[in-house]
Amino acid sequence: MRTRIKICGLTRETDVDAAVAAGADAIGFVLYPPSPRYVTPQRAAELARRIPPFVDVVGLFVNEAPAVVQAACDSLPINLLQFHGDEDADYCRQFSRPWLRAARVRPGLDLVEFARSFSEARGLLLDAFVEGYGGGGHVFDWTLIPPGLPGHLVLSGGLNADNVGDAIRRVRPVAVDVSSGVETGKGIKDHAKIAAFVAAVRKADESI
Repeated sequence: MRTRIKICGLTRETDVDAAVAAGADAIGFVLYPPSPRYVTPQRAAELARRIPPFVDVVGLFVNEAPAVVQAACDSLPINLLQFHGDEDADYCRQFSRPWLRAARVRPGLDLVEFARSFSEARGLLLDAFVEGYGGGGHVFDWTLIPPGLPGHLVLSGGLNADNVGDAIRRVRPVAVDVSSGVETGKGIKDHAKIAAFVAAVRKADESI
């Protein structure tokens, strides 16, 4: 088993280079204007030129107009769309691209039914529930994830080098997604933290 790693919310060339060099499987660009990690599609395209083959480019959207998502798909080498808002399955599938659907996990959310509603998704990304959208660097209660939840699980929400190993051993996701856990400031990545995060994931994989 090898847990895939996505580093999200990159805004600088040096951070893209550091994530790739550390062994990230995917680089995420936040295309949601209210986010402090937002980059325009034009800026994301500049950064994406640095990403080598076989490292995925992920575009994150929140309740965006379909025309805006389509324009980003046309101008960016996006391999995977990630939807973090209130998008339904019909919305997500209209772009003819593989996609992830984020679930904001909290008590009372039926994750099994949620997964069934988005059965065409490439995976289900589990994040913490906070006001607004995105996990805000918060860890949610992993015991809220029911055993045998269908689909490929991507774990997010407050992960860092100190807790990602435990998360992998307990949840067994196919991938982990980190943003604030490898930052010195919002959108500013710490290259040592990126390397430590990747190393912690690999160490956890070896222990399973």
